[in-house]
Amino acid sequence: MRRDTFLKSIAALAAAGSLPLPAHSAATLKMMIPANPGGGWDTTGRSLGKALTEAKAADAVQYENKGGAAGILGLAQFANASKGDPNALLMMGAVMLGGIITGKPPVQLSQCTPIARLTSEYNVFVVPADSPLKTMKDVVDLLKKDPAAVKWGGGSRGSTEHISACMLARQVGVDPKKVNYVAFRGGGEAVAAILGGNVTVGGSGYSEFAEHIVSGKMRPIAVTSQKRLPGIAVPTMKEQGYDVVLGNWRGVYGAPGITPAQRAELTSLVLAAIKTKAWTDAVAKNAWTPAVQTGKDFDDFVEYEFSSLRAIMYLSGMV
Repeated sequence: MRRDTFLKSIAALAAAGSLPLPAHSAATLKMMIPANPGGGWDTTGRSLGKALTEAKAADAVQYENKGGAAGILGLAQFANASKGDPNALLMMGAVMLGGIITGKPPVQLSQCTPIARLTSEYNVFVVPADSPLKTMKDVVDLLKKDPAAVKWGGGSRGSTEHISACMLARQVGVDPKKVNYVAFRGGGEAVAAILGGNVTVGGSGYSEFAEHIVSGKMRPIAVTSQKRLPGIAVPTMKEQGYDVVLGNWRGVYGAPGITPAQRAELTSLVLAAIKTKAWTDAVAKNAWTPAVQTGKDFDDFVEYEFSSLRAIMYLSGMV
C-alpha cells in the first residue's frame, strides 16, 4: 500500500475513533521549543513529549531549544529545516504572535501547519520578597511618579506580560512607550533577574514562578485573569481597579507542507497524549487552564488572535 493511501486510511480511522493507539505510533517525534530551557514553552513542550510517550503515540521525543525574538528564531529554523516532515512539532502560542506583529519576520507562522491549542495561562506579576513594593498600587504609584524607575522583567518584546504592563500604564495615564521593559530570552533568565533584584517587577505564567512563590522568595501581587485562579491566593488586576485581563495560550504546529492526512494523524497523536495522567498531572501542577482546539476552530482562533493582539498592541503604543 502506498504511504499516502495508508495515511489517509489512518486519518479516517482516527476521525471515527476506531484506531487503536499503538497503530498511531511514530518511532520518534522531533519537537522544536522556540525558547531557552526553564520557561513556559519549555515546560509545556516537555510535558507534552512525556505524555506522547505515555500514550504510546511515540517511542521517543527529541527536543531542540532555540530561544530568542519571542520564538521567531525557533520558528524560522523549524520552518526551514522540517519541510514535509510528518514527525516534527513546534511549540507556539500568544507570545509568538506578538513577536510576529512587532518583528515582522521573513518567516511567517502561516507557512507551518496548525495542530492544536492546548492550554491557557494568565500572567502573574511578582516582586522579590524583600521589595518595598507590597501591592500593585505601590507599583502604579511609582510608575506614575517615574516610569523609568519601574523595570518590568519578562519574556520577549510583545509577550503577554509586556502587553499587560503597557495596558496598565495606559489605564493609569502613563504613556505606554515609557514602560521600562526588560526582555529575557527564557524563563530561567527572568527568574534570576527577579531574585537578584535586577528588575522591579517580573511577569510570567504562574508555573514559572510557583517554586519561588511557595518558598517565599517571590511575592505575587497580581494576576491578569478575570477571576482569581483556583487554589492560588493572588488578587486579580481587575479587583485592584485595573481592567487588565489577558491570557497567554500555548499550542503546537506541524511542519510546512505536510498533507491533510498527516495533519490529521498528528492531531490524533496530540489528542491521545492530553488524555494521559502525565498530561493531566502537568496541567494541575502548573495551574494551566485546558483550552483544547483543533481543526478549523484552531485555524479561526489564531486568525482572530492576530487581529485582537494587533489592536491591543497598537492601543498600547507597541506597534
